[in-house]
Amino acid sequence: MEREFDRRKIIAVMILIVLVIIIGSIVYLLTEYKVTDVIVEGNVHYTSEEIKEMVLPGGIRDNSLYLRLFYKHRNIKDVPFIETMDVDIVTHHAIKVTVYEKALAGCLEYLGQYLYFDKDGIVVESSALPTEGVPLIKGLTFDSVLLHEPLPVEDDRIFAEILKVTQLLSKYNLSADQIFFSNKGNVTLYFEKVRVDMGGEANVDEKVMQLREILPNLAGKCGILHMENYDKDTTKVTFVPDE
Repeated sequence: MEREFDRRKIIAVMILIVLVIIIGSIVYLLTEYKVTDVIVEGNVHYTSEEIKEMVLPGGIRDNSLYLRLFYKHRNIKDVPFIETMDVDIVTHHAIKVTVYEKALAGCLEYLGQYLYFDKDGIVVESSALPTEGVPLIKGLTFDSVLLHEPLPVEDDRIFAEILKVTQLLSKYNLSADQIFFSNKGNVTLYFEKVRVDMGGEANVDEKVMQLREILPNLAGKCGILHMENYDKDTTKVTFVPDE
């Protein structure tokens, strides 16, 4: 009887030791590999905090070992405005999230929504709110719109022109509030209360480059800047204040 009691006692002690080891290992893994630092790169539409919340689901899963296994053979997809996100483990406590956002040429207002389209005029996303850095395009006409389908405009060559203008603005660190494309091929840029008449697409690169130097001098003013006749030989531009 005493031997049986001693055997049970030994088993109980062994079980207790195993439980202590398991619990200690769990506590060690939860603390030693807990992610406390998240580096986010490439995000525009979402804040770094929003990206962090997408990647770290909370609780025990905020763990670099878990994330290493979970993201080993997969990327984050199916997030609006984002093509994909890569998650790299930097240290036990730090990860780096590289965001690859969808290439947006511009957006349109339609039935209370902002529709975002790519370089081919395909509507890739819709949102109730505008996105900083994506210009609002005016002047396009159509009867209906479908997500993931091309915008049904009369001449789809307009999208190449839109992309050219938006890329030039980005190249020279200019952010237009709106861009208006007339049916005659003329372009008007809106920067707060300043309207810039660019004329047609001729010499548009030189015009935007010159515009970068002019706009700071027009801060706080209201009126129209005439650049429609600007070229390498005629470099004079005229600003006409609103009355």
